[in-house]
Amino acid sequence: MSDAIVIIPTFNEIENIEDIIRAVFSLEKPFDVLVVDDNSPDLTSLKVKELQDQFKSRLFLETRFEKAGIGTAYIHGFKWCLYNEYNYIFEMDADFSHNPKDLIKLYNECHINNADVSIGSRYVKGVNVVNWPMGRVLLSYLASIYVRVITGMKIHDTTAGFVCYKRHVLEQIDLDKIKFIGYAFQIEMKFKAYLKKFKIVEISVVFTDRTKGESKMSGSIISEAIFGVISMKFNSLFGIN
Repeated sequence: MSDAIVIIPTFNEIENIEDIIRAVFSLEKPFDVLVVDDNSPDLTSLKVKELQDQFKSRLFLETRFEKAGIGTAYIHGFKWCLYNEYNYIFEMDADFSHNPKDLIKLYNECHINNADVSIGSRYVKGVNVVNWPMGRVLLSYLASIYVRVITGMKIHDTTAGFVCYKRHVLEQIDLDKIKFIGYAFQIEMKFKAYLKKFKIVEISVVFTDRTKGESKMSGSIISEAIFGVISMKFNSLFGIN
């Protein structure tokens, strides 16, 4: 058993899941992998089950009954990883928008340099995004500025989904009170860690848009992020968790 585990939430990722799992397991630093699948119609979970025969005690699968949002998938995964006593718990997408090789950078920042949270950041050194249309780059970049202004966090990439948490961070955040289910979940988790004064460090990474499968971005997810940040900050001012 490794001290570190990568949570990969999936919904219809049959085109990517085997390659991303093999890429993680090929790294010189051993990481375990937990796939949290929302009952994908394309049978992503069956492919994971096939691979479990090859990667015994390293590859794990939790299958949920329906698509319920990336935030709830990660909360499910966090609880599973804490129960199974992992010390370093990662978020990573299945579609190779996050380079698995960068897991080692995030791990070292927490394990060696004593960060509590390390973030694979697209914006800490300019804009490191490949294959996104300019409109989406601007939306994401401006959203991070908006979140910094509202919340006061000194984080350049507040919506980043490539993150390492030390277990004590997740133990001190009340996961049952995390409200957001879309990409605003990423903001809320960072904000909770920020309020508790954990050491949060950004590591520059290159984000590459998916080449296989379909994006899960939607208008409701964007709306949740825009309006949710205001209510989240308001609640924090009055001690409402």
